[in-house]
Amino acid sequence: MPGCFVDDVHLPHNARMKSTHSIKDLALPHAWAELQAQTGNDDFMKPSNYRLAFADPEFLLRRETRGIRIQLEMLKPDLEQSKAGIEHTIVVYGSARFIDRERAKAQWLAAQKNGSEEDLEAARRAVHNAEYYESAREFARLVAQNSAHHPIADKLYICTGGGPGIMEAANRGAHEAGAPSVALNIALPHEQQANPYVTPALSFKFHYFAMRKMHFMMRAKALVAFPGGFGTLDELFEVLTLVQTRKAKPVPILLFGSDYWKRLLNLDMLLEEGTISAEDLEILSYVDTPQDAWQNICDFYSLPPGNEGLCKPD
Repeated sequence: MPGCFVDDVHLPHNARMKSTHSIKDLALPHAWAELQAQTGNDDFMKPSNYRLAFADPEFLLRRETRGIRIQLEMLKPDLEQSKAGIEHTIVVYGSARFIDRERAKAQWLAAQKNGSEEDLEAARRAVHNAEYYESAREFARLVAQNSAHHPIADKLYICTGGGPGIMEAANRGAHEAGAPSVALNIALPHEQQANPYVTPALSFKFHYFAMRKMHFMMRAKALVAFPGGFGTLDELFEVLTLVQTRKAKPVPILLFGSDYWKRLLNLDMLLEEGTISAEDLEILSYVDTPQDAWQNICDFYSLPPGNEGLCKPD
């Protein structure tokens, strides 16, 4: 049988010549196959110097092997996305705390019935912020539906941090349009699971924030930042800095919700104080509707019109 090891020393010459071999057979076995063959009843988490080095978690998690782990976090998502044909993404950032309109409405009704003033205020915020959730959902749907008409090499895919809130909304919009989407999650002290709308084969978890942020930028053709907190600001300013210093090529950087962002960021003050240049303000744009966000991206890349009729012809 193909793939079986046969002791043919005592076989006739003709039989040895006819033993089954394929030119596609590997001269060296895959490490994964070798590991599986040697696993047996081995306790994977029990320290053992006899274990293969690449299968020894205690060894791989030492301080001295940090460089190897960083390289692995660089390679795994890159190789898997390339295999899936994911080359161009639109990254969506935003708060993990926002919920959809339906859940927000239920929270508001419950607060009206039995809630304290604090509960009522939290419910008001939830209803207000649910509109951002729904906008992120609609934006992702527009991207997925319009990109479906582009050649494979030009397709755009939604990419998020994979968590709840705005991330969930964007993955959800792509999912509802029948399109795959990418999630780059992060291991946190409080366990965070990928939201249910992420494409399972494109869901990745990172230990290192730096590698996660690099992957956000590697394939990004646009970045859309919805209202969010420290994490959103961290990711946004990293991108702004990379583009400002020309370490990354310009891409559309869209701040969704002009009222929120202009109250939060007084960029004109930076210009007045001379800490940025006038052209630095051109790195980003404000948008207030999913249609405006998508149109901005279409204009930047001169994309052909999609089935939604939003993108202008070349």
